[in-house]
Amino acid sequence: MKVDLQGKVAVVTGGGGILCSVMAKALAGAGAKVAILDLRAEAAEKVAEEIKADGGVAMGLSANVLELASLQEAEAKISAAFGPCDILVNGAGGNNPKGTTSKEFLTKEDLAAKVEGVTTFFDLDPAGVGFVFNLNFLGTLLPTQVFCKKMAAGKGGNVINISSMNAFCPLTKIPAYSGAKAAISNFTQWLAVHFSKVNIRVNAIAPGFFLTNQNRTLLTNPDGSLTARGNTILTHTPMGKFGQPEDLVGALLFLLDDQAAGFINGVVLPIDGGFAAFSGV
Repeated sequence: MKVDLQGKVAVVTGGGGILCSVMAKALAGAGAKVAILDLRAEAAEKVAEEIKADGGVAMGLSANVLELASLQEAEAKISAAFGPCDILVNGAGGNNPKGTTSKEFLTKEDLAAKVEGVTTFFDLDPAGVGFVFNLNFLGTLLPTQVFCKKMAAGKGGNVINISSMNAFCPLTKIPAYSGAKAAISNFTQWLAVHFSKVNIRVNAIAPGFFLTNQNRTLLTNPDGSLTARGNTILTHTPMGKFGQPEDLVGALLFLLDDQAAGFINGVVLPIDGGFAAFSGV
């Protein structure tokens, strides 16, 4: 992809992670000045140093996407160093065991007696469910409020949100995460309409199944073989493999290119190896 982002300032939340770090590097490779935000300062700084070592312009900052003051402090530092944000990638998010059931299906036996280590739907921790929802939804809304205000007042720009296959059809065991990602898809459409008069396009990418630090132990065993859940996922992925982080780059750059995608607004683009298209039969 030959996309020219020279003169643009890009902000990537969750930029210290496996997927978002690759996206941050792709933005820098296209000429953007990139600010990597992550809850872990060392992770953000590491990605920034790798970009700079490759000839790009970047800075890494610690920021909490659930704290407005933290985001405002980061925005002030970025504006002072690079100028106002032109591109926002809302990459921060994730799941939590407290919003997850132990089993795919509820049975009457699960209700008969409490089993140590088994979490049923009725045992889900409201605080844990709330944390997952807030991390994904508010963790997208708050950075958008902070980084898009100058964007809206200026020449406009682009927002890329990160949805998921869970948003199209919820996976078993993870109701909080599935619901939160569905909210991201809905918010993407809402925001695209809301920002349409101030020249800000808002789109989302919906990754299928990629091995990350969060899900690796759920999908693969220590020896690299697939767990039962990992095998089920690949069985339902027509291309028969997990995605690679680089598989996200083409869609990201395409959606950010105002010449190629200037009339695309409010879409959620699956990058899933055919998972969403497969009925299982």
